[in-house]
Amino acid sequence: MNRLLFPVVALQGLWVRSTFTLAGPVEGPLTGTVGDHGGARPALRVAVLGESTAAGSGVDSHDDGFAGGLAAALAVRTGRPVDWEVAAQFGATARRIRHRLLPRLTGDYDVAVLLAGANDVLTRRPAADWAADLAVIVDGLRERAERVVVAGIPPFGLFPALPRTLRRYLGERAAALDAVAREVCAARSRVTWTTVGTDAPPSLDFFSADRFHPSATGYRLWSSAVAEAIPPA
Repeated sequence: MNRLLFPVVALQGLWVRSTFTLAGPVEGPLTGTVGDHGGARPALRVAVLGESTAAGSGVDSHDDGFAGGLAAALAVRTGRPVDWEVAAQFGATARRIRHRLLPRLTGDYDVAVLLAGANDVLTRRPAADWAADLAVIVDGLRERAERVVVAGIPPFGLFPALPRTLRRYLGERAAALDAVAREVCAARSRVTWTTVGTDAPPSLDFFSADRFHPSATGYRLWSSAVAEAIPPA
């Protein structure tokens, strides 16, 4: 982006912070089950790690958030019950996820999904710092899970509620960090990077009332797309 536009970005960022009231994380259980444990096949064990989207900001319960949507999609896809667990924090950068949240996952999982990067974009963390933290997180998840999925950073460049210049700036930063994430994932076995591949802005019903985090509809669409990237078990 042309540096002459940076003052515009700064002013638009101040406007967004003064007008957006962001939804907080879900208050409720951090574990749950989708499906019946009485069947012949064992439950699929799933962990969701990350920032406010992993914490369910924008909805009232994890059943309507990413974790619940992912579990429901995997239960349908595999025919197995799914036990899910969340370790997440509103506003967490990759550094906080690495040092504070990753250690909370102490189980043995079939799948671990990482939702991270939005706050690294918003706080303008250098790509090298993002890469270092992401590599440690991914390696830690590989020790805990058979399969690791890293979800791409939300496409800020397509967010309709953000001013155009700010949208472009954040979109470029997100794309740069996503490029690093793809390299980190490609260098490791049992790790997949995935994104919702679209150039069209999300519909307004994708977003919750805060115009920033997903709604129940948005989480369902996003988690279903991530579930498609997980090999059938």
